[in-house]
Amino acid sequence: MIRPFPRSLAGQMALLVALALALAQAINFGLALRERDQFRREQTARPAAIRIADALDREAAGRPIAEDRGRVRRRTASPIVATMEPQPELAAALSQQLAELGVAATRVEVAVAHRGEYLPVDRDLGRRFRAQRRGADVIVLAVRRPGGDWLVTSGIWPRDRRLVWRLVLQTLILYGIVLLPVLWIARRISRPLRELAVAARGYSPANPPSPVAEQGPADVRAVIAAFNALSLRVTAMLDEKDRMLGAIGHDLRTPLAALRVRIESVEDEQDRARMADTIAEMNRTLDDILSLARLGRPSEPASAVDLGALVDAVVEDFRDLGEDVAFAEPPRVAMTLRPSLIRRAVRNLLENAVKYAGAAEVSLEPAANAVAIRVCDRGPGIPPDRIADVFVPFTRLETSRNRDTGGIGLGLALAKAIVEEAGGTLTLVNRDGGGLVATITLPRMPA
Repeated sequence: MIRPFPRSLAGQMALLVALALALAQAINFGLALRERDQFRREQTARPAAIRIADALDREAAGRPIAEDRGRVRRRTASPIVATMEPQPELAAALSQQLAELGVAATRVEVAVAHRGEYLPVDRDLGRRFRAQRRGADVIVLAVRRPGGDWLVTSGIWPRDRRLVWRLVLQTLILYGIVLLPVLWIARRISRPLRELAVAARGYSPANPPSPVAEQGPADVRAVIAAFNALSLRVTAMLDEKDRMLGAIGHDLRTPLAALRVRIESVEDEQDRARMADTIAEMNRTLDDILSLARLGRPSEPASAVDLGALVDAVVEDFRDLGEDVAFAEPPRVAMTLRPSLIRRAVRNLLENAVKYAGAAEVSLEPAANAVAIRVCDRGPGIPPDRIADVFVPFTRLETSRNRDTGGIGLGLALAKAIVEEAGGTLTLVNRDGGGLVATITLPRMPA
């Protein structure tokens, strides 16, 4: 698809210069045509007036003007017909020239006879023009004398095709001389901006920022310098955030551990179990919040793992707890990823399936460029208009305050963030016959 307007800086600069050149050439073309017309009028009117004056002088000396030959001919009527192209400006110029030479004229007519209109003007002249100047027209000048007869003279009226083609060629040469350097300069100016755009798109909190080379015009260098300073400030803020989260996690886990020790002194076993469950839930909530806040700057490096074995290990953990989780013998799929984060994403999906359906079915489906992990259940599913909402942190479709049935709304949000950080996608689709299918799709990156 061809865009009518270029979007790049180089293209817009070239278009601006091209439009300016086109406007300048149009003005130049108009001025050239105007000067050409004025020159043709001067070169036609003055010689014609002199020829007529000389013919009248010769006639006064006893040499009458012929009707069928000579450069000036006498006619009883004007030879100019309606099909010819009148030239009123040239007629006015001829009238002025005749007046300056003292030739009396009651009417002056000038017209251009195009090819095919020569015969009515002058048979011999028309044949000569057709034989010698096929690209020329004939200018016919007729002057009515006070006695009523007409004096007629004619000449070649060249067309302006050569001038037009000369200006077109000049424009093309000018475009080649001007636009090519402009494009080259514009691309040099925009190259630092393209590098800046690449650096901005590739910025990741997980990696220390690499400063972009400051080059180009002063304004562009100022923008690059501001971006480099901004990336350093953002990285420093994220480092400070990680240190703050670490301190918060430590400060909260210490009293929770103390509470866990103190509840051992509670004599009522049922109360002690409820207290232990509450403390465990608080620890899990704290882990989810800290994990979600730190995502994008994981401390775990990517490593080569067998994705099938990783998913199988998560399934075995649920089976050890007595949950009904089905998983066929997985194929071997070598991947490079952060295993603990992917393990956590799969575990969150399994926890939801087991919580709402009591059982889950897990499958691993490798393809050429991607691998899909599917967690299926036969639970209540999710209303289609609320599927996007479950990925929003702290959003619960279950409106009660019972965490055993609704959680705190971080499981799916954390799983989606983990999968997207790995370059994949997480989708939820209601299952035919009831239930939900959660699919993690990861790009195939062999170890």
